[in-house]
Amino acid sequence: MYFCPTCGNLLLLGVGSESNNELFCQSCPYVKRLDVTIKKRSYFKQRNVEDVLGGDSDSWDETDAQCPKCDVTRAAYMQLQIRSADEPMTTFYRCVGCKYTWREN
Repeated sequence: MYFCPTCGNLLLLGVGSESNNELFCQSCPYVKRLDVTIKKRSYFKQRNVEDVLGGDSDSWDETDAQCPKCDVTRAAYMQLQIRSADEPMTTFYRCVGCKYTWREN
């Protein structure tokens, strides 16, 4: 990141006259032409995040429900309040056969 020496705002990268890259300030008329290529690549590690619906469906209760993908008639389910309190709870189903997850309401 580069900052404007005049006002301290973040400089933006743009194409100026003669198709040269330049850094410019949005607040003041400061412009700096770039003669060299600025190249920086950052790789970020992905964090391991646990499943939002409670992880493994082995801890869910089971009921009779028709899977829309594989036609198995048994599914694990869990209910969560994902909307405001005056709305009904949302039921999430996970097929015991193909592990497909769908919701109702």
